[in-house]
Amino acid sequence: MMQMSFDYIERWLKRFEEAPLLVFWESTKACPLACRHCRAEAIKKPLPGELSSEEGKQLIRQVGEFGEPTPTSIITGGDPLTRKDLFGLVEYARDEGVPVGVAPAVSPTLTYEKLRMLRNLGVKATSISLDGATAEVHEGMRQVEGNFNETLRAITLAVNAGFMVQVNTVVWRQNAEQLPYIAELLNRMGVKIWEVFFLIVTGRAVAELDITPSEYEEVLHFLVEVSRYGIQVRTVEAPFFRRVKLERYNGVKFAGHLYKNLVSELRLLLGEPRSNTDPRFIPTRDGLGIIFVAHDGTVYPSGFMPYPLDNIRRRSLVEIYRTHPLLIKMRRAEFKGRCGKCEYRRVCGGSRARAFSRYGDPLESDPACMYTPKGGNVI
Repeated sequence: MMQMSFDYIERWLKRFEEAPLLVFWESTKACPLACRHCRAEAIKKPLPGELSSEEGKQLIRQVGEFGEPTPTSIITGGDPLTRKDLFGLVEYARDEGVPVGVAPAVSPTLTYEKLRMLRNLGVKATSISLDGATAEVHEGMRQVEGNFNETLRAITLAVNAGFMVQVNTVVWRQNAEQLPYIAELLNRMGVKIWEVFFLIVTGRAVAELDITPSEYEEVLHFLVEVSRYGIQVRTVEAPFFRRVKLERYNGVKFAGHLYKNLVSELRLLLGEPRSNTDPRFIPTRDGLGIIFVAHDGTVYPSGFMPYPLDNIRRRSLVEIYRTHPLLIKMRRAEFKGRCGKCEYRRVCGGSRARAFSRYGDPLESDPACMYTPKGGNVI
């Protein structure tokens, strides 16, 4: 194996013992869309028990209590733009010194004026979901006619408004072969961050939408190639992308049929890569550098893992994150089965949400990873 320093990973892991990088707040369940994969099972109206404006401010203060460097609060939903107090909450976070990102749904509520208001309040980042390269595939997931063109419009508006725009894409049965064309769309629109989600059977998501473990591996190798075109690729619920990046950096070759087809299309669309493989990453996963607060204040390791830890109405988020026994075990990589034996368990660790979804145990192995552990430690 080619030698490289993992000191930066150790620094991240040590930091994540005390504080997350990102705090996701599901500010509401209300959303005009009805996406087939929605982990929130979003509905048209907010549910009773949603955090009030004052409780939202309390949550923002708790995020600030983690100390420096202050975690970023990602206000998501549902559709956070359906909250009438959203701009007041963002302004409060700015005044408290808590960085904020907003993840709106693409709907008539998402206008250039509202994006400019958020930008003027200091919001630097926003994320918008695009789940296909054609209207048929994207709208097959989003289940709203005309949403594909509206999504492309929203991405352009956000770029023009000066946001750092992240496009979120769920990999599913119907769009796997369209991934090169989505990458080309992002490149053309000037999007620099692509967050690729891998399905967890929770909320509305069903197993029939998912691709196979072998296809996971092929898609992840393809995403390494995408990252060579100036697009920062991140994955959600596929932390073994980091193992794939390290393998590719160390010269491991891959030649799966789907991978070869995807890369061939990518080369035709974007030409030859602009850089070599960059093996660096931030080693977040469910409960490690990430924590999720639901609409009613219940805290979960992530939005895809419905394992309730406690509620911010009873205990502070800081105390929950730092002291909950499950989170401590997850941060120490005290896993079972193949994940527990894997030399990449600290830098990857598998999807805890998928282990919980399949086995009812968040410390079990990730069933989507095909890698055979060799033992020992990468770091």
